[in-house]
Amino acid sequence: MNPSSSLALYSATAHTAAAQVITAYSTSFSLATRLLPPTVRGMIQDIYALVRVADEIVDGPAHEAGLAHAECRHTLDTLEAETLAALHGGFSANVVVHAFATTARTIGIDETLVGPFFASMRRDLDPVVSLSDDEYRTYVHGSAEVVGLMCLRAFLHGHPVPDGVRRRLEEGARRLGAAFQKINFLRDLGDDEDRLGRAYFPGTGPEPFDEARKTQIVADIDADLAAARAVVPLLPPGPRRATALAAALFAELNERLRRTPAATLRTRRVSVPAAVKARIVATVLAGTQTGRRWAA
Repeated sequence: MNPSSSLALYSATAHTAAAQVITAYSTSFSLATRLLPPTVRGMIQDIYALVRVADEIVDGPAHEAGLAHAECRHTLDTLEAETLAALHGGFSANVVVHAFATTARTIGIDETLVGPFFASMRRDLDPVVSLSDDEYRTYVHGSAEVVGLMCLRAFLHGHPVPDGVRRRLEEGARRLGAAFQKINFLRDLGDDEDRLGRAYFPGTGPEPFDEARKTQIVADIDADLAAARAVVPLLPPGPRRATALAAALFAELNERLRRTPAATLRTRRVSVPAAVKARIVATVLAGTQTGRRWAA
């Protein structure tokens, strides 16, 4: 077997391993990625796998395995170093890193996106009593907006667009990533505070999280979703439909968070029932979602 076919086999194996991560961890994203063309789907799976592995280092499994705080930080630092080295060299012995780097080198993901992501992950290693407005924006940018930008580069690979359209799509990708993150903050409010010692939203933490604060956050998410919705028609057809589905699923989550009392959010994780997910899939595939808001 010559070196090029050896690398091709290793890369294919790495992509297969990365694909298992999204299936295991996220029903909503896994469902949406099924609407993507196979090549783009593989790229999104590679991105998701690295993001999830980094998240697991800071969110519990590493601690459960017995790693001390300093060891978790070292593990995250090592993962970042391996990722940056693979971006430059094209190979990693870590199959998730290798899969990500192969995709990143193909679609132009570089340190300007990878660096902020790992910075936000590193922020999670320490208790967060309450973030300032600036800290909150920086955290959301690194943990979510840059991931949206990574996915957009996969969506646009092989589909050149004018600079003005690209800028609009990048703004939409940032806002959609931010909306997903903020929804997850609300869904995990109790677990984040009680188990991990984190309170992400400015003005929460030691202060009570009341209905007025929840309503304000839900409205902020609505604005992010509306900004993303405005540019969905500018995406290529395959990514357009998948993005519409992912966004519609999270819009439904936001509506359920709106209807859930603030006090209940600390004790119950809100989710979308399977039957409702199936209805949303059907409406997106039919080209309409709640008055054509998420038309694909």
